[in-house]
Amino acid sequence: MSRTSLTLAAALATMLALPALAETEAAPSAEVQAQITSLLTAQGYEVRRVAVEDGLYEAYAVKDGHVYEIYLNEALQILRSNEG
Repeated sequence: MSRTSLTLAAALATMLALPALAETEAAPSAEVQAQITSLLTAQGYEVRRVAVEDGLYEAYAVKDGHVYEIYLNEALQILRSNEG
């Protein structure tokens, strides 16, 4: 196999693996989702979706008619919240 073919094969393998990695990271376990939902519901939020992004849990929630992105660490501590 030529060097070009090997490089092309490696690039293709990487491209095919990336969506699988993204899917694995995109949704936390059902248990973690339930914990985050419970935590935020107790604070008056209506949680719409929970995902993982850049190593943090990201909850999309509504409170008082405003939409928020709430970022939590592994210990489920709120690090920051963005309206919008």
